[in-house]
Amino acid sequence: MSPGKIEGSSAPPRRRDLYEVLSVSRDSSDQEIKTAYRKLALKYHPDKNVGNPEASELFKEVAYSYSILSDPEKRRQYDTAGFEALEANGMDVEIDLSNLGTVNTMFAALFSKLGVPIKTTISATVLEEALNGTVTVRPLPLGTSVSGKVDKQCAHFYSVTINDEQAQAGIVVRATSSSQSKFKLLYFEQDASGGYDLAIQEESEKTGKVTSAGLYFLHFQVYKMDSSTNALAMAKDPEAAFFKRLEGLQPCEVSELKPGTHIFAVYGDNFFKTASYTIEAMCARSFEDATEKLKEIEAQILRKRNDLREFEIEYRKALARFQEVTSRYSQEKQIVDELLKQRDSIHSSFTTEPTVASVGNGGSTSGSCKAPDEENSIDSPTEDNTSDARDRSFKKRWFNLNLSKKG
Repeated sequence: MSPGKIEGSSAPPRRRDLYEVLSVSRDSSDQEIKTAYRKLALKYHPDKNVGNPEASELFKEVAYSYSILSDPEKRRQYDTAGFEALEANGMDVEIDLSNLGTVNTMFAALFSKLGVPIKTTISATVLEEALNGTVTVRPLPLGTSVSGKVDKQCAHFYSVTINDEQAQAGIVVRATSSSQSKFKLLYFEQDASGGYDLAIQEESEKTGKVTSAGLYFLHFQVYKMDSSTNALAMAKDPEAAFFKRLEGLQPCEVSELKPGTHIFAVYGDNFFKTASYTIEAMCARSFEDATEKLKEIEAQILRKRNDLREFEIEYRKALARFQEVTSRYSQEKQIVDELLKQRDSIHSSFTTEPTVASVGNGGSTSGSCKAPDEENSIDSPTEDNTSDARDRSFKKRWFNLNLSKKG
């Protein structure tokens, strides 16, 4: 069966079952799903299949399937209601930056500058070299920091060795960039063949005047924030940016490290230039207060996320009602204004004043109304029509003429 196409954040029109895509069963564990994904992603990675559009589509389909099944909440939604539940929330797919052309890379960089998170995959070369154990690994002692510059789509590997006491206390590895470079902080697990298998990747986030990423192994469930979750859906609905803000908080897969040597890497994720960074490894024993505070704050955030889910339902209902009544308000206002206008027009029609026609009618008056004085002087059958009245009128006019001459 041919794979479905994925463009942007939309699910493919022709879709295979997600478990079928990864060749796993519905009761597979998280680790089994992760292992299946890594094998298929490496097999169909565009770096290894240049000029093969079918492999590219398979790679997207595999990435899409894993992005759902690796998330407990999205997997639950899919198992319950299928693709319909996912379409309601929107889905995003990682972009393989190493396979983008120059023009597409410029567009991706522009969107990133505008604040739209662009998720990128790690190049197949880095993953394969790590899996084969052929990468150069530098030591990173606890309590120290190392600075460097890593090329785009390349990685610098570091080893952190801890004893029983340090493992019991907990370990924190952080990377920062004062130049605000974009990078990924990676953690690799050693496999039986001596290679390194990617276990965790953390995207750098802008915090203040720096970008940073951290991995925390503190013996309790620690969460990472994925700011790209539902980014496109939030762009369409600005209010969703608030309600979905905490949805990106996802549990880290590894909460503690065993004594021994562990491999970390900083991956250059800038679009056009090298990434400057400083990486440091610390024992949590020196940060007991911060550790307890982190545990407390993340518990509060999880509770608040549940509160927001309930509040969003309430808010949407109230907003819909508000929009309904404001729409009615506009309609009622228009109706009232029109009724009052008609009333005023009727009131003004009660008048004895002549109605002046428009200039287009030659400036003549409409109707046959006459002034009150004219009507009285012509039509009224009063005593002014007698001979005595006419005589008095004549004498008055003559008298006025004499006055005018004297003046």
